[in-house]
Amino acid sequence: MDARLFTFVDLYDRVLATAAHILAKGWARAQATGVAEGDMLDWRLIDDMQPLRFQLMVVCNFSQQWPARVAGLPVPPDVDAGLGVAGFQAAIAASRSFLAGLTEAQFEGRGEVPLTVSIASGGMEPTLPAGRWLTVFATTNLYFHMSTAYAILRAHGVQIGKVDLFPRGL
Repeated sequence: MDARLFTFVDLYDRVLATAAHILAKGWARAQATGVAEGDMLDWRLIDDMQPLRFQLMVVCNFSQQWPARVAGLPVPPDVDAGLGVAGFQAAIAASRSFLAGLTEAQFEGRGEVPLTVSIASGGMEPTLPAGRWLTVFATTNLYFHMSTAYAILRAHGVQIGKVDLFPRGL
């Protein structure tokens, strides 16, 4: 794996900053329209998809757990999907703080280290190089769940657009 894996730490921090930003906008919209906090966090795109709270949970979990695995560090505990808005904002801040503590040296030489991880609720346990887990599996999933959270909020009338994906700037 030729990619500098540490560069994904900044990428993941940017996704977390976006999550915090659009969550704040979503919560402001919910309050302005009389939508209860729990109802907002239970918004979905369609009935058989996971709600906003699940999307935020995955963004928090993937953004810290996958870099930890790749760096050979203990995996942080899961963020609970049952949090409220303040709890999710705190979880996002904690995830960003975790990422801020990582160093480039922790990722050096880790790209080809084989990792076996149970996914799909234990239905699969593939072994892949650490770099592939981070650059392909984790990053694809992170953007899927961030995009889904964005789409859920847009579908419920939250005034967000492309510029809201870059709250830290370019």
